[in-house]
Amino acid sequence: MNTQLLLACWAMMTFMVLVPGPDWAYIIASGLRDRSILPALSGILIGYLAAVVAVAVGVGAAVAAMPWVLIGLTFAAAAYLLYLGVRVLVEPPAAVAGVSGVSGASGVVGVGATTPPWLRLVQGAGVSGLNPKGLLVLVVLLPQFTDAAGDWPIPVQLAVLGLIFVGSCALVYFVVGMGARTVLRARPSAMRLVSRISGAAMVVLAVVLVVEQLSHLLG
Repeated sequence: MNTQLLLACWAMMTFMVLVPGPDWAYIIASGLRDRSILPALSGILIGYLAAVVAVAVGVGAAVAAMPWVLIGLTFAAAAYLLYLGVRVLVEPPAAVAGVSGVSGASGVVGVGATTPPWLRLVQGAGVSGLNPKGLLVLVVLLPQFTDAAGDWPIPVQLAVLGLIFVGSCALVYFVVGMGARTVLRARPSAMRLVSRISGAAMVVLAVVLVVEQLSHLLG
């Protein structure tokens, strides 16, 4: 593949990942609530990998040709984000002392540490799999970085470009999630405040998604 196209794609994908969205809100919430962010992060990456496979085999072109599918996915994503955000607001993580295996004198973890890892993985896959921003990146932006004259078939190019996007997600979200954990270990009193902010962010994002889609439909 063209090296310049790969670098341009990587820069664009990284920029898109750095824009806060549902993934940010969920990984921050996981950093606040869970012993490890790996199940949540793995779920997010699995959701995007599934989308990459779908785009590579041609499903992306079919979805792009049916706007109502993207509209339906957007409303589904909004409903799911609303559920997760309300859950965080209603049940923010609490400080629990004396838990082994956690660094720091206070030994603070979130109450969400007892959430089964498989459930966090499934939730993460749901957040990314239904994330309209991610779907638009994979369905609309990726094809613009393919080279019809290249040696590799277009599906292979799409798969490689999609993996670049997933790699950017892995790096950025790992830093964001671990950053949240580090800050809270240093200042446990901030746990509930940051948790409520992340929960409120998910609710706001859900409302914004619905309003944007309604404005397009009624406009």
